[in-house]
Amino acid sequence: MTPAPGCHGRQQKGVISRHAQDDVGLFLRKPSKNHLFHFLAGKIMKGGTPSLLAAPSSRSSPAVRVAFPRSHRSIARMLTKAESQRLRSLRDKKQREALGLFVVEGEKVVAELMAAGYPLEKIYATVEWKPLAFAEASDASVPGGRDPRRPRTTGPTPEIITADEMARVSHFPTPSSVLAIGTIRREVLPPGEIDRGLTLALDGVQDAGNVGTLLRVADWFALDRVVLSPGCADLFHQKVINASMGSFARVRAFTAELPDVLAATKVPVLGCALTGDNVHDLPALRDAVIVIGHEGRGLSPEVEKLVTRRVTIPRFGPAESLNAAVAAAIVCDNVRRSLGRGPCG
Repeated sequence: MTPAPGCHGRQQKGVISRHAQDDVGLFLRKPSKNHLFHFLAGKIMKGGTPSLLAAPSSRSSPAVRVAFPRSHRSIARMLTKAESQRLRSLRDKKQREALGLFVVEGEKVVAELMAAGYPLEKIYATVEWKPLAFAEASDASVPGGRDPRRPRTTGPTPEIITADEMARVSHFPTPSSVLAIGTIRREVLPPGEIDRGLTLALDGVQDAGNVGTLLRVADWFALDRVVLSPGCADLFHQKVINASMGSFARVRAFTAELPDVLAATKVPVLGCALTGDNVHDLPALRDAVIVIGHEGRGLSPEVEKLVTRRVTIPRFGPAESLNAAVAAAIVCDNVRRSLGRGPCG
């Protein structure tokens, strides 16, 4: 790289070497507009695409940093009209199904999807994004520095966009620093699948936040699977994925007609209701289905008639009911404790 005029080809105090492997750049001490123009023009003519970043400065020696990002990064750019339209269209379920794609936003959840090796088509990020910060923080709490159950992180090369562009396509009032497009994967529930292990079945749970939290509950208690009725909130709704806090990528989830599935199983089917047997009196159940109903209507008539045991959580106060995810967590805890299995920590 030819040194900028006024630098005399040597590394001065406050100047980053042209051989630096991080962000290859050069500090121009007290640069004139003419010096900066010739430096940038020279780089562009040679095929470089510089970006200007603010650099630390003092009153006695103001500086401008001309930075060239690492080879695996992209210069912050504007989104094309087609990209913007596609990102916005993925808010709609019909468009998600038509394109076979979904969008998810947020540092923690994108890091979790990458850590789980979930197939992502695109990652858009601003320069403020700290990749995999959440996953690395989680691993730091594990002896040895890495959770052996966590797969190696994978994902496409992030495309760096401006903060203004992120704000235009963000689904949040306060935009995140990263947004990803994932591939929709829907598994077909194999015959006899729910006859083994513990299953959480959602009967018409329509709130996306509740569905996401229920996935998180299933992940916490290591249930074998979650089965959603077609009337539930879409599994690939952004609120579902965000509320799951990464559990979306770890829990096996299926969408199926619950009456057909439950009619074919021989394992106990526990229906959570306002009246029924005390959940604390449940016997040990190694194989069972735990059914959570609609937030307002409860279990549907078609599903309720297939329930083999109604269970309830004892009430001590005047509250009318519990949130669906809270109720599911209490029931799952009792089922797990009845098996006598210790926590995994």
